[in-house]
Amino acid sequence: MASVVEATGKTVADALKSALQQLGCEEADVDYEVLEAPSKGFLGFFGKDAKIRVTKKESAAAPVNTELPEEVPVEKVEPAAVQETEVAAGSLSAAEQLARAEKFLREVFAAMNIEVTWQQSEAEDGVVFNLEGDNLGILIGKHGQTLDSLQYLVNLTANRGVAEGRVRIIIDIEGYRARREETLMRLAGHLAEKACRIGEEVHLEPMNRHERKIIHMALQDNRRVSTYSAGDEPRRYVVIVPRRRNRRRDNEAQERYNED
Repeated sequence: MASVVEATGKTVADALKSALQQLGCEEADVDYEVLEAPSKGFLGFFGKDAKIRVTKKESAAAPVNTELPEEVPVEKVEPAAVQETEVAAGSLSAAEQLARAEKFLREVFAAMNIEVTWQQSEAEDGVVFNLEGDNLGILIGKHGQTLDSLQYLVNLTANRGVAEGRVRIIIDIEGYRARREETLMRLAGHLAEKACRIGEEVHLEPMNRHERKIIHMALQDNRRVSTYSAGDEPRRYVVIVPRRRNRRRDNEAQERYNED
């Protein structure tokens, strides 16, 4: 079996998963190098898949925690690069990290040739940059996907090389996130009623972890339904299950099972 393979995927995590399957080993048994970083969803203008080269180690090394986050792709950086970056930026203050974020936003908006201002405020779960301007729908994208990508890139830039005291930056556009949360809560209620009415599971469209959490919380006190998440990232989705199923459909399904 080959000890070095190259693989591609929508994210680095997807590419790594494919390579591990080809090599028949675990992540702790390999080293990998990012040849091409994924760029799909970068402000909605262009994109390409991630490409990595994975090398199987000759001997098992001490396990390293390389668990990838659920919601976003992360590129692996070579140890030498990490050390160099941490020496240069490890002592950044919160104010300096926020200044990095502002500089990044100004450069992005200048490249897009759009005028955007923002108000900065403290929130329970981070620092909010609420963007304001004309025709900013292009920065939101379908169901906020472009906005989430922009937020990810801003946080990546602000916290690059910072080992401790990282800031969490939330990018919002004229209160979009609050409106989206209200929409999801209403949607959860409507689909819960539908699930009870038809006596069958209802599958929602794929959502990020934060939006799935909103659906779960909206229905957690509903005694008529339960919820769970299914599928793999980035197409993981919520399933709403009526506590009283359609017995006739269940009986028909059981009869078909018995006939097979």
